[in-house]
Amino acid sequence: MTNKVRLVIPDVSWREEYLNFYRDWINSGEDIVPWVVEKDPSDFDAMVTFLHNNHNGINLKEGWVRDSTYWLANEEQRIVGAVNIRQALTPFLMNSGGHVGYGIRPGYRRKGYATTLLSLSLEKLRKLGVKDVLVVCDDVNEASRRTIQKNGGIRDRDFVEADGNVVNRFWIK
Repeated sequence: MTNKVRLVIPDVSWREEYLNFYRDWINSGEDIVPWVVEKDPSDFDAMVTFLHNNHNGINLKEGWVRDSTYWLANEEQRIVGAVNIRQALTPFLMNSGGHVGYGIRPGYRRKGYATTLLSLSLEKLRKLGVKDVLVVCDDVNEASRRTIQKNGGIRDRDFVEADGNVVNRFWIK
């Protein structure tokens, strides 16, 4: 099922499908991952511009690194996931964020999309010259932990956030 998926660059041509993707996630009541999907898309053009600016290093918030967001589209042209790829690590990202943040739309999980999404993300990072990739997940997220390990993740020391949440950290060479 996941052999015909592709990463697409956010674009206004995806407006209706992205809004469906976003509404599905909001309606599920689940945490939204990666963080960029939490952005309110009511001004869709501005949201796409923000994502492109981050990709190009334009108007970054102080202390932020360049990042690239891609949407995972399936063979029916449905957006089934999203990924945010960071080209460098800040102290925060080293502990709690990693190089890659990804999520799969509710209703499309347990079908192999996450494993494929992470694999495609690793290819993007290799092209950027990042050889050692840090990917993290919350300790309670068994599915994400399995996805990371399927992609070659080697467990490193966990990080405990201020609220007590335990973050599992994995390196992929």
